[in-house]
Amino acid sequence: MTKLCEVRDYQALARSRVPRMFYQYADSGSWTESTYRANESDFSNLNFRQRVAVDMSNRSLAKQLAGQHYTMPVALAPIGMLGMQHADGEIHAARAAEKAGVPFTLSTMSITPIEDVAANTQQPFWFQLYVMRDKDFAGDLIDRAKAAGCSALVLTLDLQILGQRHNDLRNGLSAPPQFQLDHIWQVMTRPRWALKMLTAKNKTFGNIVGHAKGVENMTSLVSWTHDQFDPTLNWDDVEWIKDRWGGKLILKGIMDAEDARNAVNTGADVIVVSNHGGRQLDGAPSSIRVLPEIADAVGSRTEIHMDGGVRSGQDVLKAICSGAHGVWLGRSFVYGLGARGEAGVSEVLEIIRKEMDTTMALCGERLIENMGPHNLYNAP
Repeated sequence: MTKLCEVRDYQALARSRVPRMFYQYADSGSWTESTYRANESDFSNLNFRQRVAVDMSNRSLAKQLAGQHYTMPVALAPIGMLGMQHADGEIHAARAAEKAGVPFTLSTMSITPIEDVAANTQQPFWFQLYVMRDKDFAGDLIDRAKAAGCSALVLTLDLQILGQRHNDLRNGLSAPPQFQLDHIWQVMTRPRWALKMLTAKNKTFGNIVGHAKGVENMTSLVSWTHDQFDPTLNWDDVEWIKDRWGGKLILKGIMDAEDARNAVNTGADVIVVSNHGGRQLDGAPSSIRVLPEIADAVGSRTEIHMDGGVRSGQDVLKAICSGAHGVWLGRSFVYGLGARGEAGVSEVLEIIRKEMDTTMALCGERLIENMGPHNLYNAP
């Protein structure tokens, strides 16, 4: 096998090992995918300022995120159906994050339930919440996250309605796969994936089935999910969730300066500049493009994170220099998981760390805290 040196290598391997419907679920955007592509390509518009004859010894990437100390300002973003990329994928990704000393975020739409991830890890993780029409169920999810010892609640604000994702429609996406010819063929041509999946404890949405009213099987789940995303979500709901949770609150999906100010006013501890990986509003700008404007709008009133298009440690540093305090990996770690399971996630995180460390040194900096606009030629 060709040596795996960069995130792209893991992407190619994951594409060959994960059934198409699940690989494309993670690695595609909505409509024309223009925002999905811009998220990644717009990083190339930023160039580092190289410095020489500077003491580069004793470097540190360590930083605090949401009040906790981590080895680098990187978090694993919430990814729905992560357990369909690899058997028990949420547990393996959480373990890899724990070993690397970075936070893992569990999605509401995970395959493995909150309690099972907590039982198989040692450190607290973050939990991501979608606001549902069924407020009793939403409240129950918050309480379950508390009981599991989650250290932060991530409220995703940009999924009140679902953006149209053409690949998911074409693939007839479902978890577990349906017994139709195309799905059967996809599984048969991925024997490594299929054999591991036979050992998985959970094969459908573990946080929902058996917990939400009236959801006892796949058929009832599909109907429930279609009706549950709440189009009436507003800032009053955010305040209710903050009060119910009582801990660190992270608001994800901010792409506008006014929304950023509203988020700060509701008491958000962290905001995440994010367009949902280009999977919601196609035609929206990239996250890295709007990040400086949002950073200017809120200043130091709250902690700013970002996600979208991050494929290297250099991308992480470009985001830090553009105003982010922390940077979330989404597809990058999913490629690692799909390619090589827990080991793949660990390897991707180590690649990101090394790329950050080397780039920071060549920019003439020893501490991640000192990275800023002065390290870029064309800083926004």
